[in-house]
Amino acid sequence: MRYSPKVKPLQQDEAWVMFPILRQLIKRQISRIYVFLAVLTFCVTTLTHLLATQATLPPTAQPSISPQTLVQQGKTHYDAGQYTDAINLLQQAADAFQSQGDRLRQAMTLTNLALAYQQLGQWQDAQDTITTSLQLLDNAQTPDTWTLQGAAFNVQGQLYLAQGNLEAALDSFTTAVNSYTQTEDEVGLLHSQINQAQALQLAGMYRRALDSLQQIEPRLQQQPDSALKAIGLRRLGNVLRLVGTMDDAKKRLTQSLQVAQVIQSPEQISAAFLGLGNTARSQGQIEAALNYYQQAADPVSGDSSTRIQAQLNQLSLIVATPSLSADPAFIQSLQNQISQLPASRTAIEARINLAGSLMTLQSQDYAKTSDIAQSLAVAVEQAKQLEDNRSQSLALGQLGAIYEQTQQWKEAQALTEQALVIAQSINAPDIAYNWQWQLGRLLKAQGKRDGAIAAYNAAVNSLESLRRDLVSINSQVQFSFRDRVEPIYRELVRLLLSSPTDNPDQNDLAQARDVIESLQQAELVNFFREDCLNANRIVIDEVDQNAAVIYPIVLGDRLDVVVSLPDAPLRHFGTRLQGKDSNLFSQLRTAISPLSVEPNRGQLITIPESLQNIFRAQIVLMGGNPRATSEEYLPLAQQLYDWLIRPIESDLAASGTKTLVFVLDSPLLNLPMAVLHDGNQFLIEKYAIAYTPGLQLLDPKPLTRGDISAFTGGLSESRQGLPALPFVETELQQIKAQVSGQLLLNQDFTTTAIEQAIDSVPFPVVHLATHGQFSSKLEDTFILTWDNRLNINQLNTLLQTRAGGDRQPIELLVLSACQTATGDKRAALGLAGVAVRAGARSTLATLWFVNDAATADLMIRFYQELTDKTLTKAEALRRVQVSLLKEKKYQNPVYWAPFVLVGNWL
Repeated sequence: MRYSPKVKPLQQDEAWVMFPILRQLIKRQISRIYVFLAVLTFCVTTLTHLLATQATLPPTAQPSISPQTLVQQGKTHYDAGQYTDAINLLQQAADAFQSQGDRLRQAMTLTNLALAYQQLGQWQDAQDTITTSLQLLDNAQTPDTWTLQGAAFNVQGQLYLAQGNLEAALDSFTTAVNSYTQTEDEVGLLHSQINQAQALQLAGMYRRALDSLQQIEPRLQQQPDSALKAIGLRRLGNVLRLVGTMDDAKKRLTQSLQVAQVIQSPEQISAAFLGLGNTARSQGQIEAALNYYQQAADPVSGDSSTRIQAQLNQLSLIVATPSLSADPAFIQSLQNQISQLPASRTAIEARINLAGSLMTLQSQDYAKTSDIAQSLAVAVEQAKQLEDNRSQSLALGQLGAIYEQTQQWKEAQALTEQALVIAQSINAPDIAYNWQWQLGRLLKAQGKRDGAIAAYNAAVNSLESLRRDLVSINSQVQFSFRDRVEPIYRELVRLLLSSPTDNPDQNDLAQARDVIESLQQAELVNFFREDCLNANRIVIDEVDQNAAVIYPIVLGDRLDVVVSLPDAPLRHFGTRLQGKDSNLFSQLRTAISPLSVEPNRGQLITIPESLQNIFRAQIVLMGGNPRATSEEYLPLAQQLYDWLIRPIESDLAASGTKTLVFVLDSPLLNLPMAVLHDGNQFLIEKYAIAYTPGLQLLDPKPLTRGDISAFTGGLSESRQGLPALPFVETELQQIKAQVSGQLLLNQDFTTTAIEQAIDSVPFPVVHLATHGQFSSKLEDTFILTWDNRLNINQLNTLLQTRAGGDRQPIELLVLSACQTATGDKRAALGLAGVAVRAGARSTLATLWFVNDAATADLMIRFYQELTDKTLTKAEALRRVQVSLLKEKKYQNPVYWAPFVLVGNWL
């Protein structure tokens, strides 16, 4: 079905709320903000480089106005933005060189002419011209020719890039690299490699782009200050931001700004400020980001593309910040500037981005729905003219979103299907998944459940394929995981669990379980910013005949539970969370306040925030006051038991289950299941408990027992502003008395010493009693040593010394003084990340800061229990926790509940 750019009148004009796709598109498009800027700045660099090359060519006959002079005049007009005059002069020069038989200078001039055509959006003329240039240079084997070929392929790549043909652009830049490699032209080679990295970045291959730029950075740093150096450092800074390395990103962008200021290049200064603004925005520094954007939009820069992009980013940030308001005059000026841009990918994306911001401002009378739709229709038409399928898909899909919001289902579906077909035809899963998701919603709204499930499954499959290429994207720029990925999985699960008979069959239950496991993996991949997970399908029956796997799934106002028992069909039950349940949560949120658990230390214990996002409220599970009465935490603990365990009590008993393995949904991640209470006893008194991000990530091999030996180490002294842990020394000394191995304490507990010790320990147990933090942010998850803060990847590198040869992997990693980050509702994601990434089969850690004395007691008893070869690690931990809760001084759950075993429980 063809689509006419004439927009059908919408049935609703202003009474609707912007759909997230358009709002989030702004974020997702930030990663491409430098395309047009790159075209312009590299064009100038290329032109200058070509002129320098021209001077080395053999002399030719000189007319009254030599073609060399015409070329120089053309450059002057080009630099002044007078592209039509530049085209006339360069065409005359090319004709003159042709009449003289000077193929090299003719080719060079045609390459410059292609640049000028590009600036006017005359794409066909530009493409024809650069093709002729390359034909003139074909099969030549001289250094001069290789240099000119490199420049021509660079320009061809820029043409493809501006038109959205990323694959062809990458091919052209790669050929340019090969051409310059044949010469000693270091500047040309760097130029091509920077362009090559830009194409990789825009294609979503961020890690490859980063690797490429980091390889050339030493050579780039050795270059004298120039536009090329400023561009290269800025590109590196931008990619570092995309992979979440913010400090390094800011450092490179600041260096780029300094170079630009030295060479007094307004264009490069503006572009550097734009990059710094995006970095500040990614870090949540709103005021700083706005300031950078304003400096980037300085009209003195003379670069309309950078100015417009900075203003678009400024507007989108204002829209996303409730405390800020948009200036109508500013918006009108931005609209006028965008309307004057020549047809290009930059112009199309600017229209889409502006439409996204305007849609959120509709309630304030900034724009009408019909006007926004018409602007998108223009974007569709421009994309057709440019034969830019990617941009055409984006614009069509956003039009579909508008019709979705006005509930014109058939029109929305037709537009969405067109956008999807185009995205699939160009193999662009990063946008196809959007339209598959949108199509699923539209089909669901029309009561077409089977079709909706198929569309949602297609979206999930697209996201799974994206992991291999797009895992490095920072959450502020990526498809924001919470807004753009997680809902797809959850909405699919809701569909699967909401069958017409309200009794999903085994196929639907199995698929819902698998989708939740896939969501867990996707969340970890997003956390790591790289696809470092090795997933293998594991069946619970093959792992442990005495274990049950419980999948609590939070779906808006519902709590659904899927249970997998060995040799039994999957079970499903659910609870609608409303009424008294909501009131219970509200009461308990303020019922308990954090008090000191150790008055002698004055150390405040942070209350773990649990069951986040169920009612958009922060629900406190229990307090840190050991003097708190059971009435203060038991009501919630018993309610949770009723929801998660009570419906399957008889099944668990009949099956002989001994261990409950929880695959916790994100709103429940910070919640210790051990405190669930049946009215008579805690859950830990009945079952051993373990946690896993999913059975697919499980190494099912049991712990090999023998005489236990371990590496133990930690800090009892204050380091890096964190308080002393006086009981750590007692804990480690008593553990060392229980098991053989090496102990490193305080100043001996250095990164190098740990690595050497771990490499030499024969029994694979590593026990670290030191400050640490689990956070939902990779950079905020760390383990403290005497000389460093080790993040997850550094810890993984440290522990990888055990991976080689025939040596046993680390069976158990114990982190006895770590805690989830204060106020981070998803902090236990960092704990799951450590457990998966550290390379240990099992990780024993704590959800919140724990009492030193209780921890020492628990850990000593845990190692004693491990000597019993008949016990699993989960059962050993259960016995220790039960022994503590039976003691009067430790009976409050704050002492024993936070200890959790993640990974292999055998």
